[in-house]
Amino acid sequence: MIKIVLIDDDPISIFVTEKLISRNVLEPFKVFSFSSASAALKDIYKIRPDYLFLDINMPEMNGWDFLEKFHPTKKDPEIYILSSSIDETDITKAGKYEKVKNYLTKPLIKQYIKLIFSRKGNNKSN
Repeated sequence: MIKIVLIDDDPISIFVTEKLISRNVLEPFKVFSFSSASAALKDIYKIRPDYLFLDINMPEMNGWDFLEKFHPTKKDPEIYILSSSIDETDITKAGKYEKVKNYLTKPLIKQYIKLIFSRKGNNKSN
């Protein structure tokens, strides 16, 4: 089963992303949604996600802070920044994180989901 973590303080964004995933991911999956990065950080090591979609601009702990504190021990999830920011500084900064697979802008679109979840070799299981 694919484990997907969504971290975003915008409930509408989480809803839209979950709907896109449910309509376009063919393999069995489970989505874990968090409205705060600090709450996600408490549970993420137990979840051990295959995929992580992370917003940047959030109160309390932003996406960059989360990336600095998140150090998976057994396996690295594919991390995607999912942000409404189109600031070139943010896009460049995301590229400096080895663990960030790609920077995607909101709203997430069906083509992104299909590309992410249909690539060969994405049959991760634990």
